[in-house]
Amino acid sequence: MSTFHETAIAAAIAGKLPFGYPVIPAPSTDPGAAGEAVVVTFTGSPGARIAIQVADPSQLEDGSPTADLADRLHPIFEAAVAVLGTGALSAGELAPATEVFTAAGTQVFDMVDADGRVVARAAVRIDGARSSAAPGPQRLSRIAGVEMELVVEIGRTRMPVRDVLSLEPGRVVELDRAAGSPADIKLNGRLIGHGTVVVAEGDFAIRVERILDGAENV
Repeated sequence: MSTFHETAIAAAIAGKLPFGYPVIPAPSTDPGAAGEAVVVTFTGSPGARIAIQVADPSQLEDGSPTADLADRLHPIFEAAVAVLGTGALSAGELAPATEVFTAAGTQVFDMVDADGRVVARAAVRIDGARSSAAPGPQRLSRIAGVEMELVVEIGRTRMPVRDVLSLEPGRVVELDRAAGSPADIKLNGRLIGHGTVVVAEGDFAIRVERILDGAENV
């Protein structure tokens, strides 16, 4: 499971990748990767190793289509390590993606577009001491404008394929949660709290009832 630092770095990468459309970071269920990725190291407290692999670099709209990919991605890496505070960022180097993405302690994120396509991937490994305190306001302010996906889930169920194919309007599907139970609040796929679904100005909303202890570190 990802830590606060890893999730924040992935969100910063997603927010800065120069595609002509928004992408959302999601924890990957497939850590393997073929080809090469651009890798940097950050020396600080904590330190980090970060890699980015772009499925089709020609889709990057940064005005430098003929420049070296490592140079094109360097501003994205700079934005990503801002959450870690003061330190030194190395130049980007190409490395086999399989080595980087499957290394112990590495969290892999898929960068997904609106159609669900994985257009890039990021690998983040945090090294060295981690502060047990919440990141300070200065660090958070550097990524304050990065958007993250917040999802409210009222329940779920599992169904055989034959039952899914037989769904039709009016069919009632039971969920694994009793009526009146709190809904799950998930940030980029991670459970961070519980709340009650309410109506605010004609729209559905969530009243936060509880934030899980240590949610920023799970």
